[in-house]
Amino acid sequence: MNLIIDVGNSYVKLAVFKGIDIEYKTTVELNRILKELQAIKKEFKLIEHAIISSVGKLKKSDLSAISKYFDIIILDANIKVPFKNLYKTPKTLGVDRIALVCASRINYSNNNVLIIDAGTCITYDFINNKNEYLGGAISPGIRVRYKSLNNLTANLPLLETEMPKNIVGESTEESIHSGVIHGVLNEIDGVIESYKMNYLDLTVILTGGDGKFLSKQLKSSIFANPNFLLEGLNFILQYNSN
Repeated sequence: MNLIIDVGNSYVKLAVFKGIDIEYKTTVELNRILKELQAIKKEFKLIEHAIISSVGKLKKSDLSAISKYFDIIILDANIKVPFKNLYKTPKTLGVDRIALVCASRINYSNNNVLIIDAGTCITYDFINNKNEYLGGAISPGIRVRYKSLNNLTANLPLLETEMPKNIVGESTEESIHSGVIHGVLNEIDGVIESYKMNYLDLTVILTGGDGKFLSKQLKSSIFANPNFLLEGLNFILQYNSN
């Protein structure tokens, strides 16, 4: 069994894999990670290896304690990966993007794959059917767009995410929802179509915190997978534990 620890700014995603199947998954506040890991260790006694992503957000004392519980691998830009990385600045490539590309190798190893992670940022990562990672793009996510309109203007309110009923906003709030959500949807559909012009056999994966919200609204054909990052981290752990 493998333990996946994906550390965010305030929360930590934890998952236990048996082979390629998720046996357990939870999200806890960062300050509760040790308590939750103790419970996981007690329940899943067959965990052999663990991987930590975004380790810089952990306290040194927490990392030291986790190291006593499990045989851990820390994900960084130097880790061994099952693809050729042609990114011009590989040391700056986010570990989450590395994990997402690795996840694409599980079921789509001979495909051209575009992975879209809709979270705080929207990241686009492309790997071709020659197993070459070429790069992608980064743009502001949904919440960043709402917050930017509020922070950088004098009179626009900060709104909660909401699917607009109409493309024509009949009030300031409706206009903000239309601009943000339709802007994101048109961006994603446009990026997908641009890739399809060059790669006809393109497979598109949508994941991330806003993936479910966006998936039913996109015009393009996609595979929505909320666990894609966790699957990629598990793949990396297996690949580096053999």
